[in-house]
Amino acid sequence: MDILSLIGLVLAACAILVGAVLKGAGIHSLLSGAAFMIVVVGTIAAICVQTPLHVMKRALSILPWVFTPPTTERDTMIKKMVEWSNTARKQGLLGLESLIERERDDFVRKGLQLVVDGSEPEIIRNVLEVDLHTREQADTRAAKVFEGMGIYAPTLGIIGAVLGLMAVMQNLADPAKLGHGIAAAFVATIYGIGFANLFFLPVASKLKVSIQGLSQTREMVIEGMISIAQGENPRSIEAKLQGYLH
Repeated sequence: MDILSLIGLVLAACAILVGAVLKGAGIHSLLSGAAFMIVVVGTIAAICVQTPLHVMKRALSILPWVFTPPTTERDTMIKKMVEWSNTARKQGLLGLESLIERERDDFVRKGLQLVVDGSEPEIIRNVLEVDLHTREQADTRAAKVFEGMGIYAPTLGIIGAVLGLMAVMQNLADPAKLGHGIAAAFVATIYGIGFANLFFLPVASKLKVSIQGLSQTREMVIEGMISIAQGENPRSIEAKLQGYLH
């Protein structure tokens, strides 16, 4: 569990709610079904138009990474690759074949299979790098879904404010309704800017950090697999891969 994400969202909610109370507006002033429809539903509509279905599905599947980022455990992976290197030196590359099915990560399984098959180091690098870049691009596109929502939400907030002011202009003959109407008009702006800067954009940035961490771990796996295929000394492999822990 990423406790900072949870703390951040709680503090974001407190900042808006407590701020409204301290300013004298009250929490009830932030509640507006019309603003919610225009900003939130409108933002979802805009991002649905922009995003292909498979990208949207991927975006929803990685959203939990904000609170439970994927574990990389690089030190554990380094120990595994050093053990695999020792096994390969003693039993040959075929000695690793029984270990393939034990790995849960399909990227690692693919690398091990290439090593066991006796593929040339350059082929191993090319195959795994294509896989890495494809995964990274797919996940980055998914993270940009939330970035796009952070771009659309403030604009839709302005649209909501303008629509509210239009309603106010229709009631100029009744001064008693002007203050309440103008205040309600700006709730949509608060929704748009608040959701964008306190949720959508931070979520996109947090997901990109997780994606970058996964890619760096996979780069480490590629280097380890190539080193095993080349028959490098296990100590040399460990020293090389330790650099990815910084």
